[in-house]
Amino acid sequence: MTGLFDMGGQVAIVTGSSRGIGKAIALRMAEQGADVIISSRRQQACDDAAAEINAYVGRDAATAKAANISSREALQELVDFTLEKHGRITALVCNAASNPYFGPMAGITDAQLTKILMNNIVSNHWLINMAVPQMLERGTGSITIISSIGGLRASTTLGAYGISKAADMALARNLAAEYGERGVRVNCICPGLVKTEFARVLWDTPEILQQATAGSALKRIGEPDEIAGMAVFLASRAGAFTTGQAIVIDGGATIV
Repeated sequence: MTGLFDMGGQVAIVTGSSRGIGKAIALRMAEQGADVIISSRRQQACDDAAAEINAYVGRDAATAKAANISSREALQELVDFTLEKHGRITALVCNAASNPYFGPMAGITDAQLTKILMNNIVSNHWLINMAVPQMLERGTGSITIISSIGGLRASTTLGAYGISKAADMALARNLAAEYGERGVRVNCICPGLVKTEFARVLWDTPEILQQATAGSALKRIGEPDEIAGMAVFLASRAGAFTTGQAIVIDGGATIV
């Protein structure tokens, strides 16, 4: 009998997994027995992350395949590569995202807004549509979108990013309703402030960090590994009855 969180026999694609939350998710999935595809924009960064994960788990669990989420063709190559190597994709984690602008909505350029919406919403839509057909054929699969508590609250500096993350939650709910009868589950994880390079401007700015932690129950920011466990839960037997949800992991920032 396998454990609730066992992922033996599973194959997971994790985008944006050469560092930060994505890398932590890939490592913990590999630790639980999954084969994982490490993907981000630069092949060398993917190779390095895969080597580190393989050394940690003591087997060739991770394979690197670079893909820029802004390119539909690159995402299709990522899916094709995974299917050619493993024959299936059982878990997809849409973690990669962009935020090229920090400031009020009135100051954002059309190009910046378009990049946020394309990379944080449309690319997820593309990748899911590419990966889901073989899940539906097998009658099982898990899709997890890494959203944000930015999609649950207003911001005077991260408004466009928050809009995109709110849309990700709606995307997950709609797809969960569409695919549920055929055994495919779709959920969002909504982290609060986590210590990643992507969020450096927030936790490396004393005033912002103080404001973020003062307004939370735990009075601190999170670590990437504290998000990874939920991704394993959602992709494993433990999460088999969970779909269409936006699960908040924020140290209590949204309850105060």
